[in-house]
Amino acid sequence: MDFEKIVNPVVKDIPPSGIRKFFDLANQMEGVISLGVGEPDFATPWTIREAAIYSIEKGKTFYTANQGLLELRKEICKYQKRRFNLDYKPEQCIVTVGGSEGIDLAFRTIINPGDEVILLQPSYVAYTPGVALAGGVVRNITLTEENEFKLTPELLKEAINEKTKAILLNYPSNPTGGFMTKEDYEKLVPIFKESGIMIITDEIYAELSYEHKFCSIASFDEIKDQVILVSGFSKAYAMTGWRLGYVLANEKMRQAYLARRNFLVKTFNEMGLKTFTPQGAFYVFPCIKSTGLTSEQFCEELLNDQLVACVPGSAFGEAGEGYIRVSYAYSLEELKAATKKIRKFLENKGVI
Repeated sequence: MDFEKIVNPVVKDIPPSGIRKFFDLANQMEGVISLGVGEPDFATPWTIREAAIYSIEKGKTFYTANQGLLELRKEICKYQKRRFNLDYKPEQCIVTVGGSEGIDLAFRTIINPGDEVILLQPSYVAYTPGVALAGGVVRNITLTEENEFKLTPELLKEAINEKTKAILLNYPSNPTGGFMTKEDYEKLVPIFKESGIMIITDEIYAELSYEHKFCSIASFDEIKDQVILVSGFSKAYAMTGWRLGYVLANEKMRQAYLARRNFLVKTFNEMGLKTFTPQGAFYVFPCIKSTGLTSEQFCEELLNDQLVACVPGSAFGEAGEGYIRVSYAYSLEELKAATKKIRKFLENKGVI
């Protein structure tokens, strides 16, 4: 059977994940310090694990309502009100298989063939394929370190046209750690309202906000009807393998990530790799342009030479070239060991 004729051309054109490429390479090598995958090193809180064990023992393993357990949806709404002062009703909530399914459902619900969706680059690797699979067309906005990877009114106005159906926001951002404050959003709200476009907001890292208080774009009543809010339990509660849309983070975890972030930003800057200070999530995005290497060359040579795995910025689109993504969802000891190896790599290259 000729599967080349069977497979959807859109699927064939989707490149493999740049994150997984280096993750798989690292897994095949001994002694690698992997800083590539965004997975918390905290255990899922015992209260959650205990409740799951209890549920299994009681035989609660059957189908639930299509929207998810009513009790869970009620608690999600209470959490959104308590943490971010957002008012949602359980009937407005759908429990999904992780935040990724929520984004996919949003795309497939609102996108018609040919509709344009604005994505902010660099961006999470699944956004562009998701738009393509829904029949949409991606319109990229390139964000820059000089602007702290923020979306500005000028960039937004320039990108919106008569074909624009939606924009996807991801703040705090993966991979850059960029952040939008309430004041930043206030400048965009009139543009969103006038255009009437849908706003999909991926707020999976909302609990991992540092210097500034997190503000959801859904908190602006005048455009709330345009907002589809996606979140989950994976990042904040160390539940990546549970695949449940919606998660919370405790204060101890946030403080631990903050200390690690500060260490990496300081260390990379001392190495001569200019590094933007992320305001959320758990990634830093060092600039490696001074090395003369592409981001993929840098990551491949670093992996082979020093057994440290990072993700090339090019995995997140053209705007990510010249950077690497480093996750700090690892212990401070691991980060210190990894940065020593990165320093040695740069010394061997004659960069420092």
